[in-house]
Amino acid sequence: MKIGLFTDTYFPQVSGVATSIQTLKNALEEQGHDVYIFTTTDPKVDKHQPEEQIYRFSSLPYFGFKDRRLTFRGLIQAVEIARDLKLDIIHTQTEFSLGLMGKYVARRLKIPVIHTYHTQYEDYTHYVAKGMLIKPGAVSHLVKAYLKGMEGLIAPSERVKDSLISYGVDLPMPIIPTGVAIRKSSSHRNLRQEYGLAADEPVILSLGRLAFEKNVALTISAFSELLQTLPNAKLLIAGDGPAKKSLQEQVEDLELQDSIIFTGMINHDQVGDYYRMANVFVSSSDSETQGLTFIEALAADRPFVAVRSPYLEEIVTDKAIGTLIDDYDEFLTAVLYYLQHQNTEQDEEKRAAAVKNVDATTFGKRVFAFYTEVLNNYHHDDNADDSDQLNDEEIGYIKRLLRNPFRRS
Repeated sequence: MKIGLFTDTYFPQVSGVATSIQTLKNALEEQGHDVYIFTTTDPKVDKHQPEEQIYRFSSLPYFGFKDRRLTFRGLIQAVEIARDLKLDIIHTQTEFSLGLMGKYVARRLKIPVIHTYHTQYEDYTHYVAKGMLIKPGAVSHLVKAYLKGMEGLIAPSERVKDSLISYGVDLPMPIIPTGVAIRKSSSHRNLRQEYGLAADEPVILSLGRLAFEKNVALTISAFSELLQTLPNAKLLIAGDGPAKKSLQEQVEDLELQDSIIFTGMINHDQVGDYYRMANVFVSSSDSETQGLTFIEALAADRPFVAVRSPYLEEIVTDKAIGTLIDDYDEFLTAVLYYLQHQNTEQDEEKRAAAVKNVDATTFGKRVFAFYTEVLNNYHHDDNADDSDQLNDEEIGYIKRLLRNPFRRS
């Protein structure tokens, strides 16, 4: 099968969506399918250097997320490329410029288009004109406008599916948790030595984009209390983002510079080493819909502490896997437990079993099964509008959400 994945975010941008797309691409290719990425240009990518099966379209930084980009031209070019490739199906991954482009290309080529809904936008509306342009209550209308004309929709978790149903979305919608590519390596970096940490020092890891909704400030606050019990503990905060300066100021105010290390952005191929150096992975974010980082932690044989969610409740079936918390005190207690707990062989077996259900191979097979179902049920409406123009609802969606990214076409 020939599959086109359309996304506004892809490597070298660092995000859970980019990781999910690469995992899906690799898993499908291992099954013998041809996968093509349609995405934005990126200043870190040499535009003169060809990338195999990746097509980038001229873009600008998005005014709400400066490290995310939106395409502003390339509709006709995308149609021509997709036609030459003889795509069988289009799978959009973001709701913005490339997502709309994917819908348009599918309509022109008379092939089915499906979507994966990765992000709970109620948690992110404050990024767009500081919440003045989009209110949380408007999300349902915008999402429904985007999804009109889709043949199907993938929800990565029960929480996402429940949200979409509450919006009034009525599409075939399987729950397919995002898979994790588990990398096996015979040798690893000794990060404890690199950061000057003793082998027996308790280490907590917080890893991910440093955005305000990730609530890393709570982790820092809890850690300051934890030091009263374990004064030699260390907290590593790996990642970068808009909240970094604020978090560093919090650490300085608490005078914890000797106990908290900001690593900055780390390469994705180094992630496993960071999990393995820690005793426990923690996240105090309450905006996660799928939580790739939790599965990555388990794949590195590390338990986690996280805010309770329907998705994680399906994974955490034993304390060896992790602990889900509802408040600050529970968070502190759970972290202390893992720092003082000695791992057993049974703990390792339980974590390995939890990972197996969401590995990359299983992920790819589930998504391909849905592609097959959609193709078998697909019937193009010969009376549909196949003109070169976006329809009124799509134009309204664009104007309301992000201005018109195709205004320069």
